[in-house]
Amino acid sequence: MPEEVLFKTEHRQRRADIASYLRTVADKLDSGDSITLSASDQSVTLDVPAQPTFEVKAERETSSSGGSAELSVEFELEWDEGSDGEASDDGELSIE
Repeated sequence: MPEEVLFKTEHRQRRADIASYLRTVADKLDSGDSITLSASDQSVTLDVPAQPTFEVKAERETSSSGGSAELSVEFELEWDEGSDGEASDDGELSIE
């Protein structure tokens, strides 16, 4: 299935600023409001269903030369367009 990027931004930020963005997303999810992402000339509004799929992934990517590694943590919400989402029971997530 081809992928169409609707919005993308990436730049280094302070942890406190990132936490503020994540709190805003959490508040929108909690209240059931749409999430609007805006940067420069890009903007997209998404209506997240009541039960999207939530994926959390931690990765280590090493360069082919064996130099330093890049670590990342990804949080992703997925759903089929026009769907209310379906419940999945793959185990309880814990974040500490």
